[in-house]
Order: sequence, then structure tokens, then C-alpha cells
Amino acid sequence: MTGRQSRKRLIAAEWLLLAVSVVFLYPLALALINSLKTMNDILMNMGSLPKEYVWSNYKTAWEVLDFPRALTNSLAIDAFSVLGVTLISAMCAYQIVRRPGRFNHAMFGLFVASMVIPFHAIMIPLVQVLRELGMVNSLFGIVYAYWGLSLAFAIFLFHGFVKALPYEIEEAALVDGASIYSVFFRIVLPLLKPIAATVVIINALWIWNDFLLPMIVLQGPDNRTIQVAINTMFGQYMKRWDVALPGIVMSLAPSVLFFLLMQRQIVEGISSGGIKG
Repeated sequence: MTGRQSRKRLIAAEWLLLAVSVVFLYPLALALINSLKTMNDILMNMGSLPKEYVWSNYKTAWEVLDFPRALTNSLAIDAFSVLGVTLISAMCAYQIVRRPGRFNHAMFGLFVASMVIPFHAIMIPLVQVLRELGMVNSLFGIVYAYWGLSLAFAIFLFHGFVKALPYEIEEAALVDGASIYSVFFRIVLPLLKPIAATVVIINALWIWNDFLLPMIVLQGPDNRTIQVAINTMFGQYMKRWDVALPGIVMSLAPSVLFFLLMQRQIVEGISSGGIKG
């Protein structure tokens, strides 16, 4: 292939990616534009630019949605869920790899098999279990549920990465008198940083944007996440787009900023995990 042909294909690929990005960014642009309109302008023509930029919509959404409380709940759920999933799955994968046996192989097989079970199939049993444990309508209850739902895929990612780590370093530390916990937290866990970043980013973005689980578990107004609070703006006889759209834009801002800051880590983590696995 000549250099000219290669350049043409590269330009064609760039234009294709640009077209795809426009398709994906269009809903976000539509939400941003309509968040600055009055309710009448939104109903008349959602695709037009605002006749009058109503910045007070954001202030109204901040107050009506009780956004500070919803933001605090979402951040707390996200932080504790991601922290727990990362640590538990890393320790579990380390135990499975470094202590091979029938039981550990069977457990890993069960974790992998559980990844194909859709959430909707276990949604009702999950809520019943949480109710029996007294965890419905509590932040710890939904964090506990996220741990269970996220562990399988996280263990799968860590498993492939741990297999590629040289055991000689750990063996030398054990000979020098280090405990198994000291070896894991001081030697192994720092080496798992690339794949740990991937696990953190994937789960943080999913949990932040999740709507269904908080909707069925967190039933009180004091425990609402941002997505559940926005959903209260829609009912059988009410659709407050002028409040919901600013709320949606404000809810997207933290996740977009987080992804932009961490996108390098997720690419490196996935590449490293694929090579090492």
C-alpha cells in the first residue's frame, strides 16, 4: 500500500469517527440547549436554539431536586461501592490464583458464569433478600448490593492480571518474615494499579449513572440519588422538562469530568490486562 492510499484511508476513518461522535454527542447537546429554555419553548420545538437563555432553570433545579442532598448520596454510594468492589475483588482474585485448588477453581467458574445472568432476572429476589436483612431504604444496603453485582467482572479482570505477576518477589518477602497481608498490600496491590484503575472507572461510571437499583431499593426522599430525584419530575399528569433537563446536565458534569481525567488510565489498564491475561 502506498503512502497516498494509506493517508486517504486514514482521512476516511477520521471522518467516519467524527460522524459517529456527532451521533453520540447530539443527545447531550440537545439536553444542554433545552435546559436553557422555558417550558413553552421546549414543547414548541426541542431542536431549535433558545429564544431566551433562562439560566434560572439551573437554580430552580438545584432547589426543587434538593440537588446537594442527592449529590451527596450519589457520591457516597459511588465511593464506598467502588472502594469495596476494588479491594474485595483484588483479594479474591489473588487468593484464587495463588492458592490453586478444586474449590478455588470452582468458585472462579461460578463468578464467571454469574456474569451472563441479567440483572432483571435477579432483581426481585435481590430486593427480597435486602428486605430480610433490613437493608432496604438504606445507603449501606444499596452499597452492599453493588458489591455483589460488580464483583464477578472485577474478579475476572484481576484474575488475568495477577497470573502474570512474578511470584518470586512475594516468595522472597515471605521468606524474610512478611505476613500474607503485608505481601498483598505492600507488594501485590501496588502492582495491580493499572487494572485497578480500570475497575474503578468502569464501576464508578456505571454506579453513578444507574437508575433502576436505586429506584427499587432507596424508597425514601432523604436517600434519593440524582437520577431518582430527576425521575420525580415526571408523572402521569406532570412533565417538568425545564427542571429535569438542567438536573440531567448537572448530573452528567461529574461523570464526564471524571472520565476525561481518567481516560488514559482506563486505556492503559485494558491494554495491560489484555496482554497479561
